[in-house]
Amino acid sequence: MPGLLLNTLRGENSASRPIWLMRQAGRYLPEYRELRAEKGGFLPLVYDSDAAAEITLQPIQRFGFDGAILFSDILIVPYAMGQNLEFLAGEGPRLSPRLLDAQLTALLAVPERLNPIYETVAKVKSRLDDKCTLLGFAGSAWTVATYMVAGEGSRDHYETRAYAYRDPQAFQAIIDAIVDVTIEYLVGQAEAGAEALQLFDSWAGSLAPAEFERWVIAPNATIVAEVRKQCPDVPIIGFPKGAGEKLAAYARETGVDAVGIDETIDPLWAAATLPEGMPVQGNLDPLLLLSGGHELKKQAERILGAFAERPHVFNLGHGIGQHTPIENVEQLLAVVRGWRG
Repeated sequence: MPGLLLNTLRGENSASRPIWLMRQAGRYLPEYRELRAEKGGFLPLVYDSDAAAEITLQPIQRFGFDGAILFSDILIVPYAMGQNLEFLAGEGPRLSPRLLDAQLTALLAVPERLNPIYETVAKVKSRLDDKCTLLGFAGSAWTVATYMVAGEGSRDHYETRAYAYRDPQAFQAIIDAIVDVTIEYLVGQAEAGAEALQLFDSWAGSLAPAEFERWVIAPNATIVAEVRKQCPDVPIIGFPKGAGEKLAAYARETGVDAVGIDETIDPLWAAATLPEGMPVQGNLDPLLLLSGGHELKKQAERILGAFAERPHVFNLGHGIGQHTPIENVEQLLAVVRGWRG
């Protein structure tokens, strides 16, 4: 029988609200830090399917969230496309060769790099209670492209935005290649046991409106349409962080089943503006969760109230911070689980 989260993503407006948190499997958990110290760096953890499954399940075992989000990374797609991937301590991910210096056609695809992720999904699914929904994910094409072009993350994605203006045909080829692999990757996760999927467009907010239409909305619409064709029963959440007023067009035009909103969006505006009946996910500021106390309770209840008339998945506006106290997560869970619409 489907759990509360899956039913909500399918459009059911229940009196109770499901909750999961982005990056809920991570460094704020002592059990995660212990396992990472034992196993080594981030990428070795992702590619050890037993360890990755255990990490995915850690927050479920501790908190009983309504959703378990696969422990992996959005850069698995460019890794499978043939770029080298490493995570440098204190500096973040690095991809090479960066596509500012190399042609896309020079990359030699390594599709077998996706297989361990499917194994993780299957192992998690075999251990999950039916009431907990297993979420798979991928990065959206624009966000993944920013890393592939520049070789690393950046604040304003200057190099990638300039590349897209300078040579839109070449950049379109990069986007199209990412879309193709992302479709394969998401379908593979669904076939391995993922019951819902999320598309993370973490850097969507850096684009002007016309570029947002071309590099965010259009590729996501293609991904959603093809994944839905192959996996019609698997809801897809789109999360275009930083989209602002462009969020409504994203929700209408991409075809996603549910839309995630970040902490900069007024929930009252979102409730009034987004398509009627569309499930919404979000949008507590992660810094409020870090801080805890009365303000956390107050703002969580404000979000719950704002979305009372539509299906709502309670979540953060972005990922949980590594220094977030466990007791604050427990406080938030008590607020959400005690609320009745």
